[in-house]
Amino acid sequence: MMRAHVTKKTLSEGLGLLERVVPSRSSNPLLTSLKVEASEAGLTLSGTNLEIDLSCFVPAEVQDPQSFVVPAHLFAQIVRNLGGELVELEIVGSELAVRAGGSDFKLQTGDLEAYPPLSFPAHADVSLDAAELARAFGSVRYAASNEAFQAVFRGIKLEHRGGGSARVVASDGYRVAIRDFPADGDGRNLIVPARSADELIRVLKDGEARFTYGEGMLSVTTDRVRMNLKLLDGDFPDYERVIPKDIKLQVTLPGTALKEAVNRVAVLADKNANNRVEFLVSEGKLRLAAEGDYGRAQDTLDVTQGGSEPAMSLAFNARHVLDALGPIEGEAELLFSGSTSPAIFRASGGGGYMAVMVTLRV
Repeated sequence: MMRAHVTKKTLSEGLGLLERVVPSRSSNPLLTSLKVEASEAGLTLSGTNLEIDLSCFVPAEVQDPQSFVVPAHLFAQIVRNLGGELVELEIVGSELAVRAGGSDFKLQTGDLEAYPPLSFPAHADVSLDAAELARAFGSVRYAASNEAFQAVFRGIKLEHRGGGSARVVASDGYRVAIRDFPADGDGRNLIVPARSADELIRVLKDGEARFTYGEGMLSVTTDRVRMNLKLLDGDFPDYERVIPKDIKLQVTLPGTALKEAVNRVAVLADKNANNRVEFLVSEGKLRLAAEGDYGRAQDTLDVTQGGSEPAMSLAFNARHVLDALGPIEGEAELLFSGSTSPAIFRASGGGGYMAVMVTLRV
């Protein structure tokens, strides 16, 4: 008869990661369950939605280890709502007893034999810094499309560029977000579905993320978590050719000031005309203007201006501008190559991030 003691906090954290992956409803009820494998060191929780397999380790004191399968979301809900801080788990026949404080729950266990076997690789092909990788994915995630007809736009491309650097790129056809970050080793180029990247961002904390490449699969292992991700097929578009090379006007200003000003004028921007906000740069000033059915708004900011063109007028989708500015801390640098060519937004001190955006027709 298995018995385990574990703190509510660690068990809830582990269940929280799995709850996001394991479906709450499925035509195959077993997929709504999670498998718990007990060893003397603790509990390994694992689950799948057939796109992502996830397994995570929770340290616990265990006697007579035994494996079992339980409904994932119910188990997580019970543990979250427990009164005490120390949780006792006990297998009694075909039930799992969950106790803490004065609470005592009995949860039906599932068919362990029928649960789909999940296997995670033991060797690693390449190691990356987990925090850097999570930050990189987090910086570009906004630009991946949620409903593009081309599946590759619903993914984030990871490129190993050699020379100790890697790059993540996302695009929905209207904008491209790019982040370069340090990475050693020879990795493969691949496209991770954006939804799977969301889970990666959540589980990657610090230490190393070890990659193992499979057939249409990527496995990522950290000290606590193991994941198998299905990759997207297809060729990512040649985004390099939309990055403007011939910069005619360059503007530098505090990123926060620009975010706040765009937010202010966007209130009156026409939602049916792509939330259009006009940027007019001249004589060290950036004037923002938006107009909609209910009125017009203007805001003027002081900027440091450079380049061969003395003035330029461009229009952008305000929502896209705010997304592009999100990862920029400190001074923002805007690089314009013409009122109808794409523009670059990046941090003025470098930092490896840039956003390329199409302009709206003037």
